[in-house]
Amino acid sequence: MVKLFLKERQSWLVFFLCIHSLLLFIAYLDASINITSIAYYTFLSTILFIGFLVYRYQRETIFYKELKELDPTMDLSEMREANLPFEKVVQTALVHHIQYQKRRQSAHTKELELEKEEMLAWIHEVKTPLTAMKLMMDRLDDPKVKKQITYEWLRIHLLLDQQLHRRRIPSMENDLYMEKVDMEALIFDEIKTLQSWCIQKGIGFDVELSERNVVSDSKWLSFIIRQLLTNAVKYSHSGDIEIKSFTDDGLIILSITDHGLGISSRDLPRIFDKGFTSTSNHHNQAATGMGLFLAKRAADALSIYIDVKSTPAQGSTFILTFSRNNEFVDIWSM
Repeated sequence: MVKLFLKERQSWLVFFLCIHSLLLFIAYLDASINITSIAYYTFLSTILFIGFLVYRYQRETIFYKELKELDPTMDLSEMREANLPFEKVVQTALVHHIQYQKRRQSAHTKELELEKEEMLAWIHEVKTPLTAMKLMMDRLDDPKVKKQITYEWLRIHLLLDQQLHRRRIPSMENDLYMEKVDMEALIFDEIKTLQSWCIQKGIGFDVELSERNVVSDSKWLSFIIRQLLTNAVKYSHSGDIEIKSFTDDGLIILSITDHGLGISSRDLPRIFDKGFTSTSNHHNQAATGMGLFLAKRAADALSIYIDVKSTPAQGSTFILTFSRNNEFVDIWSM
């Protein structure tokens, strides 16, 4: 702060030096002026000027020190009141600017909330004709046409479901209900949803669950598993998708293994990034890069650790790690 103060007062210092240098120069040229007296005067005035600078530094930098160390989350009303005229100008300008930004933020937040509500309402409205379409598809006689239409219907259904949960994730903590969840029933419900797609691709499931029950939110856990199963089916061409659960060092592990394209080593660190699709399979226009991102966010909120192991051209294994006693239960029981 001392360097900044001296830099700010640089013009003062230069002016002071010029005045006293001029005075000494005049005394040197004019023999009638006692140069010793002028030098003594210059010395005393320099001492007084230094004392004046120290006084001004202590008085003027208090406000700016607080401003420099101000926490971005702190309200300006918590700062000391400005005393000097320029401090008052700065403080008034900052207060007005922050109040304006708060009003804009509030207006934008309301707009986003309104847009979110409209999107959720639209998704729910679209689900009604989708349900009607499903009933109509069940009455189709041509198996081939029925299979093709069911597949396209399923894609729309999954995309709408993904959008619905994408809108809900920012506030999902308000929607959690922790309970003992039967993973077997949950997984078979999700497999049943994907059945038509799996039949079309010739893909089966090998389910082996040594551990069936975990403490979690059934709705959001279903969403996470749905994203992983959808991802496994999408990138598999044939063979069975293996789903296993077991205990390891007191932790419950759920693994989902496919034998599909696999993930390159350079893509693995970014697989859960928002919007990331692939660098090796970049031509895939159907990929949105949102499924695994949303699954990771939901898993983090549920205190579930999610990881992936993969070998290109051999397949991938997504791993969900649950603690036996979820920390949410510990918090609520306090």
